[in-house]
Amino acid sequence: MSAGKLETSGGRAGLLILDMVNCFDFPGADDLEPRALRAALTTDRLRQQFHEREWPVIYVNDNFGEWHSEPSRLIARALENDNPVTRLLQPSDQDYFIIKPQFSGFYSTNLPVLLPRLGVRRLVLTGVATDICVLFTAADAHMREYTLWVPQDAVAAEDDKRGKWALQIMAQSLGAQTAATSELSVDEWLASLED
Repeated sequence: MSAGKLETSGGRAGLLILDMVNCFDFPGADDLEPRALRAALTTDRLRQQFHEREWPVIYVNDNFGEWHSEPSRLIARALENDNPVTRLLQPSDQDYFIIKPQFSGFYSTNLPVLLPRLGVRRLVLTGVATDICVLFTAADAHMREYTLWVPQDAVAAEDDKRGKWALQIMAQSLGAQTAATSELSVDEWLASLED
């Protein structure tokens, strides 16, 4: 079955990149940043695949307490410290960028309006932190009946044990696929949904 047929039969997939535009200047960042960089490498490969398919890539990012901010300022601030995560995953002009005020990408944002407009019913969630913002976003997506894939190699937490715990919750309670991208491709994931 072709990717085009999969796309039209169940809706487009969207890639959410959570909190990867980041200064890593908070308590615990020293533990999180190297893990986030590993996740960013995987996320970048997924982003390229979504760009090739012309499927939406949506950055959903914390405002870091800057309530008057907008995307370009957040990106510039993150790049001031020359952090490799933001440098690698710097948004392109074709990407969407949503600023969130809390943990979930759905809470008080326009994401619930944007996704239906884009024809998205399937979401690949990537980013940080697995046990906080990724988990809360996944829970809200599940309640809105989105089909989820949270590749375990595209998310990161300060603590590996808590990250695994969160992935178990997403798999067992939210019905999310959590296989790594080395074990499952985008095409294979979509094909599995058609069975």
